[in-house]
Amino acid sequence: MTNLFQRTSSFWAKYSEYEYRAGNDGHLYLTPASNAKPSVYDPLKDGESLVIDALNVGMLIMTKASDMKMKQAILEFVSKYGLLGFMTALPTTPQFMDYEAVYLPKNHFIKEETMLTHDYLDIYFPFSSPNFYKDKRTARWNTDGGKEMKALAITFADQSMAMSMSLQSEYAERYDWLVTQFRDWAFIFTTSFLYYLDYDGLDDVQRELYRQGMSAFNGIAPTYHIALYDKPTIVWDFHSLLLGIQMMFSFMLVNEVKPLRCCKHCKRAYVATHPNVAFCDIRCKNQHNVNKYRGKK
Repeated sequence: MTNLFQRTSSFWAKYSEYEYRAGNDGHLYLTPASNAKPSVYDPLKDGESLVIDALNVGMLIMTKASDMKMKQAILEFVSKYGLLGFMTALPTTPQFMDYEAVYLPKNHFIKEETMLTHDYLDIYFPFSSPNFYKDKRTARWNTDGGKEMKALAITFADQSMAMSMSLQSEYAERYDWLVTQFRDWAFIFTTSFLYYLDYDGLDDVQRELYRQGMSAFNGIAPTYHIALYDKPTIVWDFHSLLLGIQMMFSFMLVNEVKPLRCCKHCKRAYVATHPNVAFCDIRCKNQHNVNKYRGKK
């Protein structure tokens, strides 16, 4: 299969508008606006654009752009694709609502290895707590929202309860966490790109540092099932947009036919149509040549 996602499907939800809100804990959050409307879409239909957009937000952050520019870039990404879904991406299982505690592998956001389920949910609902009942391994959740919120919950009824909750309008994600995640993706991209670009000029110690940096790129692998639509279709059970991006990014990193590249002129990420292509488009190529000619004069 030349394109792993050519016959795939997955579903996520996004809202018509998002806003930044300050929490009582001193953190800044990104959350759906009060009157925003949800919609369901398939992020894999244009998976390449999703990954490229995520990488370029991270590249902007790595250039130490102003806080205003970073906030705007992240807001534009989330408005286009939805929040990342940290709540179900970080635990060892997205079915954590069935347990008394949430178990967390090492990550950049939460130091604790275990947390009570109630305490873990509080991280993502800083403004309005969901109406749910938890007793040992029994959990029940009542949607307090209107018809649209209930319809959204029904749409994702076959998914984990936590995933359905993470798509509700009360759900929020910390801005500093979003900054860290986008920066991490950009770091992995530049590491993989520079490692081969500078390989001959690196000594053994430097090469090992690059390899160690890449080894930190991991995550919980999503599951999948086969659905019989108009043709047999792989349906990925991502449980979070974050893991979907991570997996698509992984396959794009190792794609030799259409490799990920960093434009020689604008320094943005792009998918090259040929391994030797050095610019994201003809405009950057022309401008680079103009600047090079002016420099010689």
